[in-house]
Amino acid sequence: MEKILIVEDDEKIARVIQLELEHEGYEVAIAYTGKSALERYEDKPYDLILLDVMIPELNGLEVLRRIRQKDDNTRIIMLTARDAVMDKVSGLDSGANDYVTKPFEIEELLARIRAQLKQRIMSQDADDQEMVCRHIKILPMAREVYIDDELVYLTQKEYDLLHFLVAHRNQALSREQIIEAVWGYDYFGDTNTVDVYVRYLRKKLDRNPPSIIASVRGIGYIVKE
Repeated sequence: MEKILIVEDDEKIARVIQLELEHEGYEVAIAYTGKSALERYEDKPYDLILLDVMIPELNGLEVLRRIRQKDDNTRIIMLTARDAVMDKVSGLDSGANDYVTKPFEIEELLARIRAQLKQRIMSQDADDQEMVCRHIKILPMAREVYIDDELVYLTQKEYDLLHFLVAHRNQALSREQIIEAVWGYDYFGDTNTVDVYVRYLRKKLDRNPPSIIASVRGIGYIVKE
C-alpha cells in the first residue's frame, strides 16, 4: 500500500483529501505544520508528499528544501495559491515534482498523484541499478560495495556517505550538504565528522593514488570519474 503524507494547515481541506485518498486505497497521514511534517518524514518513509506552501513554523518551500537535501526519490506535489507564480517557480526549482493550484478539483489531484507514483516506481527501478565509479562498484539493493569484485565491509554511515558522494559524482559538495544528506537536517554535531568518515573510506577504498574522494579546498569533497 502506497503511503502519502498531507501537509496542510487547513484541517477541513486536509480531512477531505485524506478521505478521498483512503477511498482510493492509499495509507494517509496528516501534518499541520512544517516542523511536524519533517518529524513525520524522519519517522516513516512516504511514497508521496502533498505539501502546501503556506504552513506555520516552517513554510512549504523550506520543508521541500530540507527533504531534497537527502532524498530525491519521494515524490512531492506542491499546493499553491492560484496567483502565487513565484511559489510555483521556486518549488519546481527546489525539487518539487509537480504543483496543483487552489482551489482544485479532487479528480485532477488524484490523477496527478497517480502519475507521480508511477514515475516514482520507474525512477526507483533505475536507482536500484549498480553504480560504478573507477574501481568501485556499489549495489544499492544489497547495500554492498566491491573493489575489483572483492566485497568491502562498510558501516552503515560509511556506506551512506559513499553512496551520496558517488550519486553526486563530479559535484563539489560542502560539509554542510553532506551532513544534512547523510546524518540528517537535525544533526547538531561538528562538521569535522565528515572529515573523519572520509578518512575511514579512503583507508578502505583507495588502492592507488589519487584518492577516489578528492578534497575541495574551502568547500568539502568531490568524487570524480
